[in-house]
Amino acid sequence: MHDLRQIREYPEAFDAALAKRGVEPVAAQILKLDEERRQLTTRLQEMQGRRNEASKAIGQAMGQGDKEKAESLKAEVAEIKQAMPQIEEEERALGRSLSDVLAAIPNLPADGVPEGADEDDNVEVSRWTTPKALDFEAQEHADLGPALGMDFETATAMSGSRFTFMRGQMAKLNRAIGQFMLDRQTGENGYTECAPPLLVRDEAVFGTGQLPKFAEDLFQTTDGRWLIPTAEVSLTNSVREQIIDDLSAPIRLTALTPCFRSEAGAAGKDTRGLIRQHQFDKVELVSICRAEDAHAEHEHMVESAESILRALELPFRKMLLCTGDMGFGARKTFDLEVWLPGQNTYREISSISWCGDFQGRRMNARYRPEAGAKKTEFVHTLNGSGLAVGRTLVAVLENYQQADGSVVVPDALKPYMGGVEKLVAS
Repeated sequence: MHDLRQIREYPEAFDAALAKRGVEPVAAQILKLDEERRQLTTRLQEMQGRRNEASKAIGQAMGQGDKEKAESLKAEVAEIKQAMPQIEEEERALGRSLSDVLAAIPNLPADGVPEGADEDDNVEVSRWTTPKALDFEAQEHADLGPALGMDFETATAMSGSRFTFMRGQMAKLNRAIGQFMLDRQTGENGYTECAPPLLVRDEAVFGTGQLPKFAEDLFQTTDGRWLIPTAEVSLTNSVREQIIDDLSAPIRLTALTPCFRSEAGAAGKDTRGLIRQHQFDKVELVSICRAEDAHAEHEHMVESAESILRALELPFRKMLLCTGDMGFGARKTFDLEVWLPGQNTYREISSISWCGDFQGRRMNARYRPEAGAKKTEFVHTLNGSGLAVGRTLVAVLENYQQADGSVVVPDALKPYMGGVEKLVAS
């Protein structure tokens, strides 16, 4: 959500920032609705004041024996009372319209974010290690996996496309990856492990920006709750409608949860394998902090995600997303893209975003800049994958595959594999 006062003061700057994201000017519409609502608010206040004044005058007129004046004042009060409900409803309707417009506008890009239309305009920041040269033709995970326990056919038969049934050593490796990442984030990177709800109400998904604009990307239950598309929703909303008295240190949260996405906008994309599933596991990282700590916290979160890839010895590159490729709620985003030899390309495995106070405003989550201060500020929020388990499994399978179709277990995962050091066809 955006600061209405800032739009009033700097409408041209607001539209200019949105233009970098390809959004048409909207400040004039916002200011028109705002002015109309404020006029009605002023009118209501004047009517309430006159009603109270006239009500007092009735008693005075009665006390003075001026019955005619008292009756005239009574008629005036009745007329005001009759007129007010309609004006109040008009004011509420304008307020809803204004809120709807504001809620549909994406966050403003931060300074230094490159302008661009799509992923082709993203900027590579760095790379870590060089992909190993294989002396055989690399297979994609969707071809390599079935012999090792990755069953797409059974999953499709019971659930449809974009689901996977894992068995035996493959299921164990998938679990090992999630446990390793969660242990790393909590044990070394300072995040507190959480076990949040997987079903949330409208206000939670509104708070993190999925509603109202992206409802078609979500799954909804028959009682109106939403399956989380990422634990970001649950973790970030843990401070919803709160005032945090002491935010001198960032609140860092993490969770390993299933995630559910309809992939409504991804028809025909990545239909094979684990890259784009309706259900997948992910270790999510969330930080809630002060504005002055946000930059350092963004760097820490990126490093926390990178540390997993380095520990697994998976080649990756760091990308700064352009304005046209950032998520709805982000001000600045870094993507980590892991090397997949089977596809002979880098693919996204983590997206780490600083959202400014955009989500804080939508959640009405605030903090006191100083102990005991009456004034409050909206929190800044950050989120990122640390990492997506399925995509990490893909990267492990493709980077550690052998010529005979087996897959060597990375050293970092061996303590979680119960003695299994290699996945072999069964």
